[in-house]
Amino acid sequence: MKDYLNKSLSAQDRAEALVDEMNIAEQASQMRFDAPAIERLDIPEYNWWNEGLHGLARSGVATMFPQAIGMAATFDTELIEKAGDITSTEARAKYNEYTKYGDRDIYKGLTIWAPNINIFRDPRWGRGHETYGEDPFLTAECGKAYVRGLQGNKKVLKVAACAKHMAVHSGPESLRHEFDAVVTPKDMEETYLPAFEALVKDAKVESVMGAYNRVNGEPACANKFFVQKLDEWGFDGYFVSDCWAIRDFHEHHKVTKSPIESVALALKSGCDVNCGCTYENVLDAYEYGMISEEDISNACVHAMRTRIRLGMFDGGTEYDDIPYEVVACDEHKAVSLECAEKSIVLLKNNGVLPLGRNVKTIAVIGPNANSFAALEGNYNGTADKYNTFLLGLQDNFDGRVIYAEGCHLYKDRVSGLAQKNDRIAEAVAAAKHSDVAILCLGLDATIEGEEGDTGNEFSSGDKNDLRLPESQRILLEEVKKVGKPVIVVCAAGSALNIEQDVDALLHAWYPGSEGGIALAKILLGKISPSGKLPVTFYKTADELPDFTDYSMKNRTYRYTSENILYPFGYGLNYSRIICSELKYADGNAIVKVSNEGEYDTEDVIQIYIKDSCEFAVPRHSLCGFKRVSLKAGESKTVSIPVPPKAFTCVDEQGVRKVRSEQFTLYAGTHQPDKLSETLDGSGCLSIDIVYKQ
Repeated sequence: MKDYLNKSLSAQDRAEALVDEMNIAEQASQMRFDAPAIERLDIPEYNWWNEGLHGLARSGVATMFPQAIGMAATFDTELIEKAGDITSTEARAKYNEYTKYGDRDIYKGLTIWAPNINIFRDPRWGRGHETYGEDPFLTAECGKAYVRGLQGNKKVLKVAACAKHMAVHSGPESLRHEFDAVVTPKDMEETYLPAFEALVKDAKVESVMGAYNRVNGEPACANKFFVQKLDEWGFDGYFVSDCWAIRDFHEHHKVTKSPIESVALALKSGCDVNCGCTYENVLDAYEYGMISEEDISNACVHAMRTRIRLGMFDGGTEYDDIPYEVVACDEHKAVSLECAEKSIVLLKNNGVLPLGRNVKTIAVIGPNANSFAALEGNYNGTADKYNTFLLGLQDNFDGRVIYAEGCHLYKDRVSGLAQKNDRIAEAVAAAKHSDVAILCLGLDATIEGEEGDTGNEFSSGDKNDLRLPESQRILLEEVKKVGKPVIVVCAAGSALNIEQDVDALLHAWYPGSEGGIALAKILLGKISPSGKLPVTFYKTADELPDFTDYSMKNRTYRYTSENILYPFGYGLNYSRIICSELKYADGNAIVKVSNEGEYDTEDVIQIYIKDSCEFAVPRHSLCGFKRVSLKAGESKTVSIPVPPKAFTCVDEQGVRKVRSEQFTLYAGTHQPDKLSETLDGSGCLSIDIVYKQ
């Protein structure tokens, strides 16, 4: 038996043995994302590129969960891990079936390039909805959970997850191929790196992907500082470039002059696999003496080590019997529904919700009412059934549902030959003949998304402002004039200001295939809403720092209290949850939680910390959270771990350590800020504690 087939050896030893069997040309070929077969060694072709951000993507039908930003809004890491597990189960099921037919194409493999753990620092960024929001702690906790679900806990990886895009990357999309993100050592350690460190050290993520842009002058896919950090953290997976990012070295960043120079820079900096075409020039770089045989073999070993960890040379794995029938099965879609239910955030309610029995007819109006795209987000699979907002209400409401599209998502007319605002009259008529109007507004991934993957030609996927498109602003204004109660449901992956006073406002994100059912259950009072904002909703983009400024000053809840419409961590429910008796003992915040309202509900207990150190963030930081379920009148005592890292602060040189003993700990169902307390109607508890290492 060849050593690389010997399962008793380590993955490293097996990979080295396998690479020793290859000649240099064969080694170079395996570093491409579309690695060809090496028939003499019985190595089948393999395409490294697969996606699974919120369910298996781009490979036909799969269970579709809410977009990642919606998953973060659940503040439920157990549920996020379950979604990751389902995603990897379906990836294995499809891999098992596809390989029987010799189909090893793109989006068919076991290397899933997710999650995206970039910090959503600016609400204009089009790809922000791929992330877990603006907070490093929440991002790390969600990311670790998803990686655990994807990779499993067995000797053989279920799939190989990927932490992307290391590490300072959040727009502008239009500049990403040439832009240099300049960031201080303090912001780097305090905000941009923690989630990557946590996924490497705690979740043992198998892969890290570099970003397109430069960071402090060096390409993110060939960045000495990032390489040093990965070594410090003990990373032993494979590093992959973002797609065609290495080509940017010579074409846009101008840090090299040719493809072979770009190959040399990337390979010597530790980039093992190239998503793109530049590594087709590896042998040329070798012939010119720019790289060594050892450079090539080291990268190839890293790549083959991951394939060995996936069991590809074991002659069979425990996952081989996962049947195709699990794909988009009822059990999996039930979990997607639970995710959607817990992700929707109730931002305002004057008492109109839940809808009472006196409501006999509802108007469902708006461009996102019956939209598949409003459920999907991006980096998505295909649902076998799309439960749109309209369909969810039609199937669950006992009375009459009147539908009107109202307007185009962003154009001034629906029919090309019609006059402007051609569907307003229908919408007004629907509202007049109903007891309540439910307006389904917002965006979709065609107007907030990734550069090159969107129809927004003006901003390459980024938003210009935080307003609804003009067509929708007109629709909302005209429907409001009717005088009936108006409930607005926004499907969007980021902060929006609807600029109108309505009776109720819900933010649904891109809630996945079951989003319409989840919305109907909330509106009709079958369940209480319980989602929380993982990002700050600002009043206007005009008061934000420049989009290209990567300083955290005046960004996110930890650094500003100005220009806030709805705060991070905020979200209402139908009941009244009260926290009391806060204590800190043995590394845990302990708090009594009581449901003093009339509805059964879930809520999220949030723990924040304020450090007295001069280098601490200006405000407070999330350091723990726990989702709790409470029946009306029920009380529970919950214990929430506060990690030792919460007591550290970062100086201007980027050095993190404990520098003080005096801290204030806060507990509540939202942030400890005046606006949250005003909007929610309840305060936060606080205690001063002394922390000694």
